[in-house]
Amino acid sequence: DFTRAMRDALLACCDFTWEKISPAVFGSLFQTVFDHQDDRKRRQLGAHYTSEKDILKVIRSLFLDADRAEFEAAKRDKSGRGPARLRALQDRLASYRIMDPACGCGNFLVITYRELRQLELEILVELHRNRISEVQTQFGEEEIYALSKINVDQMYGIEIEEFPARIAEVALWLADHQANVLLSEAFGQFFTRIPLRKSPTIHIGNALRAVWKDILPPEQCSFIIGNPPFVGKKARNAKQKEDMENIWGDVKGSGVLDYVTCWFRKAGEYMRDTKAVCGFVSTNSITQGEQPGLLWPKMFSMCSAHIHFAHRTFAWESEARGKAHVHVVIICFACHDRPDKALYEYEAKGEEPTRTSVSRISPYLVEWSNTTLGNRSKPICPVSPIVFGNMPNDGGGLLLDTEEKKALLAAHPEAAPLLRKLISSKEYFNGIDRWCLWLSDVSPALIRSLKAVAERVAKVKSYRESSDRAATRKLANYPTLFGEIRQPKTNYILVPRHSSENRRYVPMSYYGSEMIVHDSCLCIPDASLYEFGILASEIHMAWMRAVCGRLESRFRYSNSLVYNNYPWPEGITEGQRAKVEQAAQAVLDSRAKYATSTLADLYDPLTMPPDLAKAHAALDAAVDKCYRPAPFPNDRARVEHLFALYEKITAPLAITETKKRKRK
Repeated sequence: DFTRAMRDALLACCDFTWEKISPAVFGSLFQTVFDHQDDRKRRQLGAHYTSEKDILKVIRSLFLDADRAEFEAAKRDKSGRGPARLRALQDRLASYRIMDPACGCGNFLVITYRELRQLELEILVELHRNRISEVQTQFGEEEIYALSKINVDQMYGIEIEEFPARIAEVALWLADHQANVLLSEAFGQFFTRIPLRKSPTIHIGNALRAVWKDILPPEQCSFIIGNPPFVGKKARNAKQKEDMENIWGDVKGSGVLDYVTCWFRKAGEYMRDTKAVCGFVSTNSITQGEQPGLLWPKMFSMCSAHIHFAHRTFAWESEARGKAHVHVVIICFACHDRPDKALYEYEAKGEEPTRTSVSRISPYLVEWSNTTLGNRSKPICPVSPIVFGNMPNDGGGLLLDTEEKKALLAAHPEAAPLLRKLISSKEYFNGIDRWCLWLSDVSPALIRSLKAVAERVAKVKSYRESSDRAATRKLANYPTLFGEIRQPKTNYILVPRHSSENRRYVPMSYYGSEMIVHDSCLCIPDASLYEFGILASEIHMAWMRAVCGRLESRFRYSNSLVYNNYPWPEGITEGQRAKVEQAAQAVLDSRAKYATSTLADLYDPLTMPPDLAKAHAALDAAVDKCYRPAPFPNDRARVEHLFALYEKITAPLAITETKKRKRK
């Protein structure tokens, strides 16, 4: 079966200059082979590989930047202690034991090892700077081999598949060989470690069921690094569901947690009572929505976890084809505290992060306490309540598109009063007309006399009777009505529950009570223009982006988490209120100029009209001043201000709730 094409490819590989190739390429090679064999299997395993650039973000923040800073300081030390400091630094690097519990083909370990050897080489060159020629001519074999103290046996990994585990071992040996070549070039003597006497420890097995301390005793571990699998809830196989139950079964509501959180908990349990530090790349979903309130309280109580640094949301990059399209965070945590913490902020795609020193980092990756948000049934501030729209649960019997509406009216013109315009999220954004039969308080005789209407009601009854859910079958007794009715009797603000992550603002709109709101939206009855202005502002959008859940990558606006926890401005003046109302009306007026454009067009970052953008900017400024006189430098500052205000507002509420529980 060895073909001419295969022979030609093999000869081309033999001609290729391999000595300069990055060992990290093996990861991309592995994923390419995996893609060719079974793309679905790769996705289910979460086998996506992190770019060298993003791996460096982890290890630089964990230890490499600090070690390089010590190297530079030792070089500049004129007190005579410089050489001792350099030797101590080399010993420290050689003492590191580093584990990746989801190592795949070893990219994290390979890049880390390469950087350690590179820094060690610079230390050695500096130590022997004035006697390189002596080393080249007088050092014996044992002295040369004593120069480097770092070796591949400092690297540990856990990988569920044997093929990538073996690649990880080979890639680490290749990285070691390349480092040896560089050392040979620097000192003019041949340096090699063949035959291979030491090897990395790559354990083949399920990391969530393996006993980590049997692979590397926790007291010996320096750092845990990696990119644990990104596997969504719906994509998990039976074994992964068992893993979730084994790890999180003791936490109520943990079904919403992502698979990656299993590694966080395992790492926390493993590092407890040690000085080890963990840095993981993770989907940003674990810092939003309901997940922070489930993951981090357990981490705090179980192992006294502290977040030491974090890279806030950025676009994830892969070295391989078929790369995953996700946004990620990097979180470094340990079971001990440290005073100097840091947040890395990404303001634009592809931009280098801005580093900010902070005193504490919250589960939402802002400078705030460890308090997490929970679902609330009522707003924490005295504002209009928010409710879900109406849920049809009708099997399509009560809903009509424009053509179906025309056909119905052609058959029964007298049915016109029974038809109401329906607004769901899709129609709202894209300007599509949709209709519904709204039969509340309609005479049964009239319904029976309209054959097409009666047939639709019968369809609803049949659909509900055949349901597997008892609650839906019960609704078959009321086939003329929506399954759940919460239609406002007054004007209301419509809030779509899901919106593209590309929009700077989630557009909201006023509607009259004659417009039926679908349960893909939320609504705020009797809301004032001032309330509309606050909700449509940048500071509310920043809060929403920080705490809301996600559907895929889209924003999921929640009544119980986003709206009811939102801290509204306190003690505003009539003048401030008037400015917000004026600016809010200007936003509505600007939209009205573009009657033929959809909201999707108006709020697309590429096509948003300049006057609408300016109107929103004026509204943002007016609302920001309701919170504080000085402008906010960025959205993170806005969110941190809101969290501080949230603590102030909710402290009395917490005391009241505690008293109520005690009375009960």
